[in-house]
Amino acid sequence: MPPSKRQREILRLLEREGTVALSDLARKLNVSLETIRRDIKPLAGSGSLVKMHGAVSLLSTVGEAPFERRMRENSEAKRAIAAAVAATIRDGDSIMMDTGTTTSFLARELLGHRRLTVVTNSSDIARTLATLNDNKVYMAGGELRSDNGAAFGSTAIDFVSRFSVTHAIISTGAVNAEGMMDYDLEEAEFARTVLMRGRRTLVVTDHSKFGREGLVRVSGFDAITELATDRPPPGDIAEAIEAAGARLVVV
Repeated sequence: MPPSKRQREILRLLEREGTVALSDLARKLNVSLETIRRDIKPLAGSGSLVKMHGAVSLLSTVGEAPFERRMRENSEAKRAIAAAVAATIRDGDSIMMDTGTTTSFLARELLGHRRLTVVTNSSDIARTLATLNDNKVYMAGGELRSDNGAAFGSTAIDFVSRFSVTHAIISTGAVNAEGMMDYDLEEAEFARTVLMRGRRTLVVTDHSKFGREGLVRVSGFDAITELATDRPPPGDIAEAIEAAGARLVVV
């Protein structure tokens, strides 16, 4: 049986965004979770998509590198966050960014800016902004990881510690009432260093990170001036941000 109109729309969303949570599919298509489950069952049975815990993905995206796959997840939200933050950055500003999908989207939103000074450990961000519009791009050295093309370790931390910038911006793997967390020790250590180097310290994260429990603590909300996201966080997180004196920006 050929796919229905809604099933075709599900496949189009997956082509654009990669892995999508079932709850997000239900919201985007304005139907119930039970309806979404009924729609995806025959698509999974025919091999058109792959079911995972609470989410679905196209079969063709399952073999993607982790960073490429994460760039497709919640891409609309990440792009909206990046556009809002880019609008607050002026030509000639200095920016430090760690590796992450939302910071990579931010780099793309900065393509129209001029004379930026950018410090990063991400080869994707460096490639995006280097040699354009009189920008200066400094990339931290060290061994590049195969999954995201970023440098970590003491060499990378020592390098970025030499700079003081206007905007220090990190992404994060998890946000709860205690602050920001990540799943990798070296990534958390690098992000923590970035937050120490800026006059303005900003976390960019989409709503899917709220309520998650990471492995390694990056910092509390008292280490940042702002958190930019696409949906209001749960009440305990919003209260903790306010109590720390940080600004919550919902785009």
